[in-house]
Amino acid sequence: MSEEILMNVTPLESRVALIENGVLQEVVIERERSRGIVGNIYHGKVIRVLPGMQAAFIDIGLDKASFLHVNDIEQQGSADGGKGTTDIRQLLREGQNLLVQVVKDPLGTKGARLGCHLSVSSRYLVYMPNTQHIGVSNRIDNAERRDTLKSWLGNVLDAELNENDDPALRGGYIIRTAAEFIEQQDFVNDIRYICRLWRALQRKIDSQPIPSLIYEDLNVCQRTMRDFVYPELEKIRVDSRSSFDGMIKFAKEFIPEFVDKIEIYESERPIFDLFGVEDEISKALDRRVQLKSGGYLIIDQTEAMTTIDVNTGGFVGKRNLEETIFKTNLEASTALARQLRLRNLGGIIIIDFIDMSSEEHQRQILRTLEKAIEKDKTTSHVGGFSELGLVQMTRKRTRESLEHILCEECSVCNARGSLKSAETVCSEIFREILREARAYDNDRLLVLASQSVVDRLLDEDSAIVADLQGSLDKLIEFQVEPVYTQEQFDVVLS
Repeated sequence: MSEEILMNVTPLESRVALIENGVLQEVVIERERSRGIVGNIYHGKVIRVLPGMQAAFIDIGLDKASFLHVNDIEQQGSADGGKGTTDIRQLLREGQNLLVQVVKDPLGTKGARLGCHLSVSSRYLVYMPNTQHIGVSNRIDNAERRDTLKSWLGNVLDAELNENDDPALRGGYIIRTAAEFIEQQDFVNDIRYICRLWRALQRKIDSQPIPSLIYEDLNVCQRTMRDFVYPELEKIRVDSRSSFDGMIKFAKEFIPEFVDKIEIYESERPIFDLFGVEDEISKALDRRVQLKSGGYLIIDQTEAMTTIDVNTGGFVGKRNLEETIFKTNLEASTALARQLRLRNLGGIIIIDFIDMSSEEHQRQILRTLEKAIEKDKTTSHVGGFSELGLVQMTRKRTRESLEHILCEECSVCNARGSLKSAETVCSEIFREILREARAYDNDRLLVLASQSVVDRLLDEDSAIVADLQGSLDKLIEFQVEPVYTQEQFDVVLS
């Protein structure tokens, strides 16, 4: 499988596109004025404790107070971490200072989600200062290799402790997926980097005011180097000379074997025109996703969940209806898995496949969907078909979706996605005319409305207007207001 990464960097934003076999699979957009804060560590202050929710609001210096649940508080001396068993009032009090880490960006009206289980990452390791646990990424599924990596890390830690009794060496570690094919010596530089970093953070904790930012995660280009670079990746192309220089410096320090795969892109043709990335991003904002067979998906994203409806569309098949439905659902399974990554959809996802009578077909659809999401680095879980023929799945939500980053609520429909028809608005106008006529003794009324509504009043509804004028014995005039939306109108005395 051919894979490469394209990076488009401008003063306003940085965009990263992951390409697999010539097709865009993921896009990450980071704007300088609204950078994501997942992974950042803050020294915050408890501003309110909510016993009924077993949670607290923490001031970390952002516009909105951040949320901390009791299960995300580090509790010492408990075999199960004390989850669900301890009253939050025994752990926190208002005014208390607290080190916290952001686990979810602010989403919509919600503040950031916090945790007290602190961690910082290097190329091959995640360091956790408050535990002594050593674990291995679940994506490394070879049991023998997992044991080998844990043994190597233990050897390196023992050797470093003998040489330098640094308290940071006594923390916990998780071996990342990127470490699957490394050698023991590769852990040494990571361990030393983590120790230097944690000592610097400790000094910052002691010297900074509260609330304050203690640790900020890498920018999107460097995070991509840290998290997405693996042997299968053929190259990274970036169109910014300064970013290229910074990435080369970063790679020489942490992934020297990958330096030769980083390229500067200097063509006059925009880098995101390669592989049609710009067009794919635009398509990812549409509700409708066309399938090659002629079928299509309808994707609706709401605050509570995302729904995906599968339709046969123009696909008529060659054999029978059941086979047509099965092939459409099969194609839809692969397509929607890509859309989840591309649009970065998270939370609860409900998929309405076309009804299938065959249980074997249902099993094959689920297997295809599960296989398709295996490439997704974001944790997902797929349930079975419900009695109503729906598939429920979840995908971890850690940052804003593509739509929320690139779009804003429609000022015309207020994010409803529809407007009142001209016929409906005309009916409302007639009712308002009756109210005004009864309330005021005036010979003339002026209706201000949009062009489409006035056109209807003077055409299809002209007879009703004439009858109304006769029954009220008042002159009714109409005026087009170009700035009015179809739903807006006013009835005023003239």
